[in-house]
Amino acid sequence: MAKPRESFRMSLSDGSSLSMSVFPTKNDPKAEVVSVEIRRIVADNWVTDARLAVYRSPEGNYRLLPDREKPMKPVQI
Repeated sequence: MAKPRESFRMSLSDGSSLSMSVFPTKNDPKAEVVSVEIRRIVADNWVTDARLAVYRSPEGNYRLLPDREKPMKPVQI
């Protein structure tokens, strides 16, 4: 996965983590994908509770991207 252009995170009151990242696209350097995730720790692993991804075209048009078909693997901490 590409390194995000920008990334922001904050802790929620229940211990979950809310993050927003802006990624460049593979085919057009002026287009971006904005990803928002809510994650939490379960049994020493980070799991994703919710994800929203939006594509921004070079012209500034936005489109909701479909959910990923396969879930992400938990991250060991």
